[in-house]
Amino acid sequence: MTINSNQQKLLSICIIGKPNAGKSTLLNRVIGEKISIVTPKVQTTRSMITGIITLDNTQLILYDTPGIFEAKKKLEKAMVRCAWSSLNSADIVALIIDSTKPLDDFSKQIITRISSLNLAKVFLLNKIDRKSKFSNIDEEFLKKSTPKAKIFKISALNGHGIEDFLNFLKATAINSPWLYDQDELTNLPMRFLAAEITREQLFLNLEQELPYNLTVESELWQEQADGSVKINQVIIVAKESYKNMVIGKKGAMIKIIGTAARINIEKLVGCKIHLFLFVKVRKNWDSLV
Repeated sequence: MTINSNQQKLLSICIIGKPNAGKSTLLNRVIGEKISIVTPKVQTTRSMITGIITLDNTQLILYDTPGIFEAKKKLEKAMVRCAWSSLNSADIVALIIDSTKPLDDFSKQIITRISSLNLAKVFLLNKIDRKSKFSNIDEEFLKKSTPKAKIFKISALNGHGIEDFLNFLKATAINSPWLYDQDELTNLPMRFLAAEITREQLFLNLEQELPYNLTVESELWQEQADGSVKINQVIIVAKESYKNMVIGKKGAMIKIIGTAARINIEKLVGCKIHLFLFVKVRKNWDSLV
């Protein structure tokens, strides 16, 4: 259905919160497609991920951001700066809070900083599906610090409360022409999304700190005559010992990672993928951020 530009509405929402609060899961739930990687490990998201959904005459642009934490390393500090600077693109800031945990001092610092912003605010109390672990979040602190903020209790995992949140966003949207076509889900290039999928598999399959010490780049994206796509990706690590761990004994680990990544990239792209992974050592790559 075609909507005239004078009937179109638009709203941009920045989703922020501590690591593993459910930001990426929420974005994927709202968009209806997996465009932001999700792992049990903290600090998986390193850059702003843009998701787009058009509901009736309203287009919502959602920004998934890196988790906010007390960063120490240069890359970590860049990730946190990215999260806060993403607010410059938004009409609304949506702070997602893990409701299974009490508000600690750092969480309260984040809330206090948000309360000073000249933006509309929403608090999303996430993970309410974990009833046995549900703790009494200090809602009074939320209400006192940010009296005008709306509070929604949601489960990004199973969708509980998401419809109410979306209805609120639709009602809040301003009259403005859309920025993207009606069927667009993200403005990110496929090369980037494919590299993120491989990085997700590295997080899921490698132990301890190793996934935090590498990155992935798509060096080649070549469409083939039969409609398939050939992709060459480079996994960049800082040490030779990391390279050996990524490859694994007789190449077993990189084969597991490559197979899982290929399957998920095929789901994203909708065609057969020929994925080739290479591991390179680039010392101090994370200091070049």
